Amino acid sequence: MTSDNQTLENIQNFEGKYPKQLWYLFFSEMWERFCFYGMRGMLVFFMAHELLMSEETANLQYGATQAFVYAFTFIGGLFADKILGFRKSLFWGGLLMIIGSLILAFEPHTYFFLGISFTVVGTGFFKPNISTMVGSLYGKNDNRRDAGFSLFYSGINIGALMGGYACIAIGKGELFAHLIPNHLYWNVAFGLAAIVMTISLITFAFTQKTLGPIGLSPFKKTIVNEKGETVVVHESKNWYNLAVFVGSLATIPIIMTMVAKTAYTDYFMYIIGPVTLLYLFFEMTRHTWEESKKLIAALVFIIFSIIFWAFFEQSGGSLSLFAASNLDNTILNTIKLDPNGVNNSANSLFVIIFAPIVGLIWIALAKRKIEPNTVVKFGLGFLFLAGAFYIFYATRFFANANGVTSLDVFTVAYFVVTLGELCLSPIGLSIMTKLSPARLQGIMMGMWFLASAYGQYVAGLLGAGMAKANENATLQEKLYAYTSGYQQLAIYALIAGVVLIGISPLVRKLMGDVK
Repeated sequence: MTSDNQTLENIQNFEGKYPKQLWYLFFSEMWERFCFYGMRGMLVFFMAHELLMSEETANLQYGATQAFVYAFTFIGGLFADKILGFRKSLFWGGLLMIIGSLILAFEPHTYFFLGISFTVVGTGFFKPNISTMVGSLYGKNDNRRDAGFSLFYSGINIGALMGGYACIAIGKGELFAHLIPNHLYWNVAFGLAAIVMTISLITFAFTQKTLGPIGLSPFKKTIVNEKGETVVVHESKNWYNLAVFVGSLATIPIIMTMVAKTAYTDYFMYIIGPVTLLYLFFEMTRHTWEESKKLIAALVFIIFSIIFWAFFEQSGGSLSLFAASNLDNTILNTIKLDPNGVNNSANSLFVIIFAPIVGLIWIALAKRKIEPNTVVKFGLGFLFLAGAFYIFYATRFFANANGVTSLDVFTVAYFVVTLGELCLSPIGLSIMTKLSPARLQGIMMGMWFLASAYGQYVAGLLGAGMAKANENATLQEKLYAYTSGYQQLAIYALIAGVVLIGISPLVRKLMGDVK
């Protein structure tokens, strides 16, 4: 039995705009995202240029790897809800991510899929649970929740900005090359991911004492003793925890096989989605119709988010290969930058700069009672995405005779992508916690990330389709193959945005009192 004077009520009744615990979770997430986006930014380039896969295969492998990363967030959320609790789940996931990064740092060419598999399982245990703990810092009707998630989202993007640029630039020998022997570029790049993940885990270890009952195992209960102190009572279920730890390690060889052979990934994706939906429908039978309507509304957001991420996640796949082959390395004719680093980090830079501005715009519109509702914001996200992919398509008009085009125009497209993301993603994390009953919060957050898994999976298929003709293609032919694909995505994003805005009144009714 241990004592902790922080009750949930005390935490949620904080003064000011943000609870102090949010800042601790912010920094832990920031370093974890450095690791994640650093790894993500290296995947396709490393597979195509170091493992010598075809561009089509590299896109499929990327989609499979990322799909499993996000699919495991659902599984991680489920085990956190039912057995481990969010804290223990997060720590276990972080430890697996460190091991995976260290394996890649040791010998990335030989042990690539083994290292990636540890990272996949680790991210599944880490990612959904820290987001859920952020939601637990706020009371049910606290209107400061969206602001908190927006700040948390900026932490994600600071980590993504640093990791997205640094890791790929080090791996390619574009950054710190004078300090690193050229045969160790990739070892150091993957090793950097391990270092920052260790910092994230240490940060969280010192954060736990401020979280009171938030994130504890469901087998632990908080009570008030005769002295008026809040104490935690432990129910002995240690073998449950051990079973989860052993089981997650046992899945790593399976993940290795399924990621390496993308046909197995297809079977997995055909099964996991329907099974997850059936499980959610079963859970709905245990809730009131009012709660179930909100869960149906959450499903609408989840379905459209699959489409959004399928387009958005070209950044880690086809756009990474496009950047490596078809972009120059100069911004504004003066600043030399690695084009892959820009591809990985431009979005995050724009989020950091413009997320507060977009937030202020929503507040100003709300004061005038003309702020669009959450569903319309989702629709606007698609319209911006359509504009961005049209600009990616338009880069073909700025190319030289060799098929190399403007990094400036490419970066402008990412600015428009960011506006779309700011209409959708921070709201998505928040709306899942608002629409979910307390006992399903981890599962619904997991489903939100499972939707991202399907988005990643489809992104890989789309990217592979664009790369089919690229095996022995000239740079000019690659330019036209990829930009033609981006033109098609622009059209589909436009249609999705119009449909979503059209059905917004119906979805708003399903949401009930949730704003």
